[in-house]
Amino acid sequence: MGVDVILGLQWGDEGKGKIVDVLANNYDLVARFQGGPNAGHTLKFDGKKFVLHTIPSGIFREGLMNLIGNGVVIDPITLEKEIQILIDAQVDYKDRLLVAKKAHLILPSHRLLDAASEKAKGKEKIGSTLKGIGPTYMDKTGRNGLRVGDLFESDFKEKYNKLKSKHLGLAELYGAVDFDLEAEEAKWFSSLETLKALNCVDGEYYVNEVLNEGKKVLAEGAQGSMLDVDFGTYPYVTSSNTITSGVCNGLGVAPQRINEVIGISKAYCTRVGGGPFPTELFDDIGEQIQREGGEFGATTGRPRRCGWLDVPQLRYTIMLNGVTQLVLTKVDVLNIFESFKYASHYVTKDGSLSKQLPFDLCNSDQQVQLESVAGWNQSLEEVTTPDQMPAALKDYLNLLEKELDCKISIVSTGPERDKIIYMQ
Repeated sequence: MGVDVILGLQWGDEGKGKIVDVLANNYDLVARFQGGPNAGHTLKFDGKKFVLHTIPSGIFREGLMNLIGNGVVIDPITLEKEIQILIDAQVDYKDRLLVAKKAHLILPSHRLLDAASEKAKGKEKIGSTLKGIGPTYMDKTGRNGLRVGDLFESDFKEKYNKLKSKHLGLAELYGAVDFDLEAEEAKWFSSLETLKALNCVDGEYYVNEVLNEGKKVLAEGAQGSMLDVDFGTYPYVTSSNTITSGVCNGLGVAPQRINEVIGISKAYCTRVGGGPFPTELFDDIGEQIQREGGEFGATTGRPRRCGWLDVPQLRYTIMLNGVTQLVLTKVDVLNIFESFKYASHYVTKDGSLSKQLPFDLCNSDQQVQLESVAGWNQSLEEVTTPDQMPAALKDYLNLLEKELDCKISIVSTGPERDKIIYMQ
């Protein structure tokens, strides 16, 4: 069997956690392949809300195996807090949660560096979540990082102190920042015991053995495709490859192992932090979407910037990822509109229209061509099948399938587990 992939097609916060949870029972293993605690995957069921930052979203499905892959960067303090959430919810996780030994560790001094670097940027800051993600990936590519497997080596403390010393030297270049390193270190070393008590495995061997046994794997991405370090809105991006190619490096599987690629998009757009956002709304409508959609970051609590759906942007990320089926979430947020808009084209410097994204969205006052569509202006609460959908919603979905040349397989009409319409 092969690996199916779930990933975000916008700037993150598309609702990946819910969709992973909904589809997880079709698989034997759910594996996170990149990112870190800067991601927040929200799940709602049985009247309760859970937010996961590191642990795969399949953990709430009984009997399902979950792996934190080598492409993930792990903050042991955050992971310990998530473990406590599972304990409080009486989730039996001990035999079902695995950690790849090659996953890199976020040190307290990584978070110190993150905060100092962002402060030094002033007005040019990128909107980092200050979780230490960037500095950790920098050490990974710079061949200085510490990995989960290092925890079990006799010289771990020596390696830790050497890397910490390097970080403190770099932090001096940025200037002082309010960060209690000693207190954070105490919490960090304490939390290592929780991490070491988990089943730490050679992730690449484990995943391939699962596949060789004919079992099914679901790879869970974090953030969104427009935050990919290579193909996103650079430099306002994350530090990893958030697109399908990241699955191979982040789990240790060959490209031919990839089967379905399930791309997740909201029915509109949001973005947290800095960076270009061509369809952003600065008026009452943007505020309406923000309120109706509860658009506040699951990790940071920051309000999300809101705007209309960007079809050229979606076409771009569908191409990059090789998306085979599209999931449209938060369709219910548009219930309140008699009509709404979407971006059909980008306006080039010479005034012509293009369906392609420009080389650099950051260095241009990019304009988009907006088109209006009729809204359904009614609740979708009782809609459970495609046949029950309002005609205007059906028309909108048909329009998107034609524009994107991609089939919509699932429509989400609310945050709860059961608010799902299967289109095929």
